[in-house]
Amino acid sequence: MYIMFASHSGKYGCDVCLNNVFMATKVKIIADINEHLQKSTKKYYSDFYIGITNDIERRLFAEHKVSRQHGWWIYREADSKTVAQAVEEYFLDKGMKGDTGGGDNRSFFVYCYEITNYTIE
Repeated sequence: MYIMFASHSGKYGCDVCLNNVFMATKVKIIADINEHLQKSTKKYYSDFYIGITNDIERRLFAEHKVSRQHGWWIYREADSKTVAQAVEEYFLDKGMKGDTGGGDNRSFFVYCYEITNYTIE
């Protein structure tokens, strides 16, 4: 599916997301990810992976092998696991790679990254 961006005002996306993490609602997280998607050269949702976790460092950088310095990535902390799952399902329905059913009761983080030859899905 081709990426259609929602318009919204304000600066929500970040290039180095470690400095801009906060708990957020479904609408806010979707807006943040959509804004950050505009910074990528990719045009299709299927070029990205979406997931939830309780440990960003382990999941995004160690297990998926996303480059902290050179990779395209974003994450946000949701208000609850339910919110995190709703965001994940929203982007899976749009065509992003990933799957539901992961994480545990502490999985409040939603993460998204650009799939490359170096990442592990």
